[in-house]
Amino acid sequence: MSLGIEPKGVDLIVEPTKRSKEDIELVSKAIAHYKATGEITKAPIPKTKQTKTKKELITKP
Repeated sequence: MSLGIEPKGVDLIVEPTKRSKEDIELVSKAIAHYKATGEITKAPIPKTKQTKTKKELITKP
Protein backbone atom coordinates (compact mmCIF):
# COMPACT_ATOMS: atom_id res chain seq x y z
CA MET A 1 0.00 0.00 0.00
CA SER A 2 1.32 3.42 -0.83
CA LEU A 3 0.43 6.94 0.15
CA GLY A 4 -1.63 9.08 -2.18
CA ILE A 5 -0.12 12.38 -3.26
CA GLU A 6 -2.43 15.39 -3.14
CA PRO A 7 -2.33 17.96 -5.93
CA LYS A 8 -1.17 21.44 -4.95
CA GLY A 9 -3.92 23.43 -3.28
CA VAL A 10 -6.05 20.37 -2.45
CA ASP A 11 -6.41 19.04 1.07
CA LEU A 12 -7.75 15.52 1.36
CA ILE A 13 -9.57 15.03 4.65
CA VAL A 14 -10.74 11.56 5.60
CA GLU A 15 -13.07 11.41 8.57
CA PRO A 16 -14.36 8.30 10.29
CA THR A 17 -17.88 7.27 9.45
CA LYS A 18 -20.55 7.33 12.13
CA ARG A 19 -22.08 3.97 12.98
CA SER A 20 -25.24 3.25 14.89
CA LYS A 21 -25.56 0.62 17.61
CA GLU A 22 -27.41 -1.61 15.14
CA ASP A 23 -24.53 -1.39 12.66
CA ILE A 24 -21.97 -2.31 15.32
CA GLU A 25 -24.10 -5.25 16.52
CA LEU A 26 -24.57 -6.50 12.95
CA VAL A 27 -20.82 -6.49 12.34
CA SER A 28 -20.16 -8.24 15.67
CA LYS A 29 -22.71 -10.96 14.87
CA ALA A 30 -21.27 -11.46 11.38
CA ILE A 31 -17.74 -11.84 12.77
CA ALA A 32 -18.89 -14.27 15.49
CA HIS A 33 -20.81 -16.32 12.89
CA TYR A 34 -17.78 -16.44 10.60
CA LYS A 35 -15.48 -17.56 13.43
CA ALA A 36 -17.93 -20.29 14.47
CA THR A 37 -18.92 -21.66 11.05
CA GLY A 38 -16.53 -20.24 8.46
CA GLU A 39 -19.49 -18.95 6.45
CA ILE A 40 -19.67 -15.36 5.27
CA THR A 41 -23.01 -13.72 6.01
CA LYS A 42 -24.40 -11.06 3.73
CA ALA A 43 -25.61 -7.80 5.23
CA PRO A 44 -29.12 -6.76 4.34
CA ILE A 45 -29.37 -3.95 1.82
CA PRO A 46 -30.69 -0.83 3.51
CA LYS A 47 -33.98 0.47 2.19
CA THR A 48 -33.79 4.01 0.92
CA LYS A 49 -36.65 6.37 0.42
CA GLN A 50 -37.02 7.46 -3.15
CA THR A 51 -38.53 10.90 -2.96
CA LYS A 52 -38.98 11.75 -6.61
CA THR A 53 -38.43 10.00 -9.89
CA LYS A 54 -36.16 11.36 -12.60
CA LYS A 55 -39.14 12.58 -14.59
CA GLU A 56 -40.45 14.52 -11.61
CA LEU A 57 -37.07 16.17 -11.08
CA ILE A 58 -36.90 17.46 -14.64
CA THR A 59 -38.76 20.74 -14.86
CA LYS A 60 -39.99 22.25 -18.08
CA PRO A 61 -39.80 26.03 -18.61
